[in-house]
Amino acid sequence: MDALDVVSTGALMLLGVILLVLVMQILRLREICQMMLGCQKIERWASIWEMENKELRSALRAEKAHVEQLKGKVVILQALVPAA
Repeated sequence: MDALDVVSTGALMLLGVILLVLVMQILRLREICQMMLGCQKIERWASIWEMENKELRSALRAEKAHVEQLKGKVVILQALVPAA
């Protein structure tokens, strides 16, 4: 084995190491991308739930106002009806 073979073998081994590092980086990036996609789904659901909560709070306020209005009408009607 002469010097050229040693250099060629060393370069080949170095290329193998570089390839291994690149494969490891690709796997790590894939994992990060999957995490990002999961976070996007969670964010989308959180946005949907937030909108639903706003709608429900608005409906609850409207119902409470309606109940107060009905209570006022009951008080007026009770005042009109003579006590037995």
